[in-house]
Amino acid sequence: MIEPILSMRVRKVLDRPFRDGPAIYWMSRDQRASDNWALEYAKQTADEHGVPLCVVFCLTPDYLGATIRQYGFMLRGLREAEERLRSGGMGFVLLEGLPEVVLPSFLHRVGAGLLVTDLDPLRIKREWKRRVHIESDLPFHEVDAHNIVPTWIVAPRRISSYATFRARITPLLERFLNDLPPPAVPEARWEGSEAIDWQGVLDDLRIDRTVKEVHWAAPGEGAGREALGRFCQERLSAYPADSMNPLLGGQSDLSPYLHFGQLSAQRVALEVRASAAPSEAKEHYLDQLVVKRELSDNFCYHTPHYDTFRAFPKWARDSMDKHRSDPREHLYTAEELEGARTHDPLWNAAQTELVKIGKIHGSLRAYWAEKILEWSPSPEVALSVAIHLNDRYGLDARDPSGYTGIAMVMGGLYGRPWQSKEVLGKVKAMTYTEERLSYDTHAFQEKVSRL
Repeated sequence: MIEPILSMRVRKVLDRPFRDGPAIYWMSRDQRASDNWALEYAKQTADEHGVPLCVVFCLTPDYLGATIRQYGFMLRGLREAEERLRSGGMGFVLLEGLPEVVLPSFLHRVGAGLLVTDLDPLRIKREWKRRVHIESDLPFHEVDAHNIVPTWIVAPRRISSYATFRARITPLLERFLNDLPPPAVPEARWEGSEAIDWQGVLDDLRIDRTVKEVHWAAPGEGAGREALGRFCQERLSAYPADSMNPLLGGQSDLSPYLHFGQLSAQRVALEVRASAAPSEAKEHYLDQLVVKRELSDNFCYHTPHYDTFRAFPKWARDSMDKHRSDPREHLYTAEELEGARTHDPLWNAAQTELVKIGKIHGSLRAYWAEKILEWSPSPEVALSVAIHLNDRYGLDARDPSGYTGIAMVMGGLYGRPWQSKEVLGKVKAMTYTEERLSYDTHAFQEKVSRL
């Protein structure tokens, strides 16, 4: 019998009786063998019917322009997940190709009885699921294993303000922020799948290899748990003060693990709560981890055009429309921005940091995005360039948090109108003076020059 709290995390894409065959978990967003509600649901369902469980990952030949930087991190994490899953008696199969092509044929070949997958609010993932649904008549269940509170339970619509979302999700945490299950070990063992040549898979990928892999974050579940432990012990006590200074290294550095699902946000929240850090520091971090991150899923889930100008609030669109013909003091092409060839040395340093190490320090992300808006011929071009740069170089890119964060800066999402100004309209301006008063900008530029 599926526990009630687990069943609340499940949405039945196709509600049909279980068939006599193995349970298949189509792993996509949550790439881990532990602390995984989707895997736990598939395991419990498999045990109920006395069948084995196999995990499948569909490796697409291209995913929104991802490079070796993102593919390399992901595949090395999946290699560890495969080892953990096999040691627990489950199968792991890597299918290469589009999910709607390779997954239905695999389900037919093994005589699957149930298909389970994890939630992802991005358009491309939802389209994959729609097409797999069309191609297969199996019972098909989706589990929100990424959010602490399932996104469909927090709200059935897009929430318009940060405060409203916090008010909705906070009382639900008492019910959903509970202990995670032990690693899944199905009663029936899967037999037959062969070990994967991960290096061969990586070598055969026809992807952009000019964006080099980074090494400040080792991939995988184990590395993610170690990074979480270091943060809780060494840096959480000084959060958020140290995290806002790019010279101090006070950020959690957990975003790649959360993005690829190698680390559960629920595990992070439980460890942060249990740490010896001051209550104020823990509250600040949990607000970012829970409220801000899960609000991003709400935005993308209920806004299919989340990466377009139309997703901005009406007041922001209207005010920018009135300033479309304003002269720009500086105007840069996408190539100039990508190459960090602007008049602003601080912006150039932020862009260089993104290119070289796959992230921009949190205190500079808003400045980086807003300046692209100032220096572009239209808000549509600015948004396209910002998303391209973030997705091409960011280790944690193609994520709801990235799309939402850019919309917050460029489009005033969850914000309020400010006094109207040229080019930006009523969207808040970011100034060099504000950055300079917060930290030593020259020292930061020198630090980046040594990367």
